[in-house]
Amino acid sequence: MTLWFVFALMTAGAAFAVLWPLGRSSKRRISGGSETTVYRDQLAEVGRDAAAGLIGEPEAAAARVEIGRRLLEAADAESHQPRESKLWLRRAVAVIALVGIPLLALVVYLPLGSPQLPDFPLAARIQTADASQSLGTLVAQVESHLEKNPADGRGWTVLAPVLAKLGRFDAAARAYRNVITYEGETAQRRSDLGTAIAGAANGIVTAEAKKEFERALALNPREAKARFFLGMAAQQDGRTAEAVTIWKALLADAPADAEWRATVQEALAQVGDGAPRPTDEAVAAASDMKEADRSAMIHRMVDRLAARLKQDGNDVEGWLRLARAYMVLNQPEKSRAVRDDARRALGQNEAGLRQLNEGFKALGIDG
Repeated sequence: MTLWFVFALMTAGAAFAVLWPLGRSSKRRISGGSETTVYRDQLAEVGRDAAAGLIGEPEAAAARVEIGRRLLEAADAESHQPRESKLWLRRAVAVIALVGIPLLALVVYLPLGSPQLPDFPLAARIQTADASQSLGTLVAQVESHLEKNPADGRGWTVLAPVLAKLGRFDAAARAYRNVITYEGETAQRRSDLGTAIAGAANGIVTAEAKKEFERALALNPREAKARFFLGMAAQQDGRTAEAVTIWKALLADAPADAEWRATVQEALAQVGDGAPRPTDEAVAAASDMKEADRSAMIHRMVDRLAARLKQDGNDVEGWLRLARAYMVLNQPEKSRAVRDDARRALGQNEAGLRQLNEGFKALGIDG
């Protein structure tokens, strides 16, 4: 309401400044009479001075000529002066304009404008964007906004997860750092930053990423994402038993309806769900098996892995293990078929495809 009042005062002041002259008289008369009357009086005075001998005849003649010239100019100007409009009419026009213009603007604005429309923050703009705009276009618009307003923490908060979803992990990590700088540190933000760093490293939990997950747990020991990725770090370092312990504890603390339960269970399945390693006796017994029996056992294991990958094709490590197994079994044509199936299954997962291609290249079946 205060803003409306200020705008009204500004409008009234501007209109008053423009229309004030209309309310003033524009008389061009000199006090005591018109200009022609003054010049006639001057001519008479020159005559009296000459008769009294106060000025010589030549000076009187010159004065009469100059005063006569001015008298003619004044008479000509008065004859062409337009008839002055009535003062009350001009003042009425000024009042009507002063009051009517703001009222007219108000009448037009209220039905056509949106005086009660709330602010439209960056997050809402992305969520309600025109369907004709691509996500890339919207991201570019937000990035352009943030270049001009780098301290907009809410803008970075909106942009960071979108960049991660698009696979632009380096840019997402930068965005999450800005979120922490301008919006403050939380366990979830530290976890998101660590995830982006790991994504930029093709899924490897680097020392930098691990440090972010440890910071997240220092802020909140129950932060699920940080615990999961620390389990991944342990697995990647060869500490499988530690990874299993971390993931089992995570499942024990997880709500029954947690969306990420399946992800943790899948990770446990890939490392054997913590099943004990074969004893020396079991290994010796397997080595005593007939070649045909041992080959059949290996093929059953490979077939189970292939069947699982048909159900869930997003497991990059699983595809690489399957291709490696066929190479060990001296079946390179099946390894190449696995390569093609894996690429189709991962589809638009750019980060996964990069990791997959690097693995195939290391196995010597890239192409």
